[in-house]
Amino acid sequence: MNTLLEQTYLDLRTELKAFIYKRVNDSSATEDILHDVFLKAHSNINSLKDASKLNGWIYSIARNTITDHYRTRKITANIDDYDIENETEEVSILKKLEPSVRSLVRLLPPAYREAIVLVDFKGMQQKALAEKLGLSVSAVKSRVQRARKMLKDMFLECCHIELDKSGNVTDHYCSKGTCN
Repeated sequence: MNTLLEQTYLDLRTELKAFIYKRVNDSSATEDILHDVFLKAHSNINSLKDASKLNGWIYSIARNTITDHYRTRKITANIDDYDIENETEEVSILKKLEPSVRSLVRLLPPAYREAIVLVDFKGMQQKALAEKLGLSVSAVKSRVQRARKMLKDMFLECCHIELDKSGNVTDHYCSKGTCN
């Protein structure tokens, strides 16, 4: 079967390369993907049961490899795209809000407080928290969402928050004397 794969490589290489390039529009990535496709085909050739379906099988590998390429590709932004002045202002506002958020988190029921602190503040994965607590992942997700809603409601009860069109905090003030 390997000689069949080698012959198919010679026959399909140009056509498959065009197929890949049409979807990624990058010649370097096209070469990498093409290489990966035939490497995967060579490694998994024993799983192909019907040799007459080799071409379709290779195109299927190509489509999956293209999908993997987009899934794993890191998108980087140019530093000039950021408005550093506004970012600094937003960070300053968020720093001012931090004590209020911390004091309101302390008012949450213990199960919800634990969930939001571990997931949102300490960065624990919800799956890991589910294992730690012996709960299902969906139960932990619900608990975190409820904790976020409770926290938001408590925060909005005592403070007025102004947001920009992107949802970023632009200003705030306490509407009651209960916030820090």
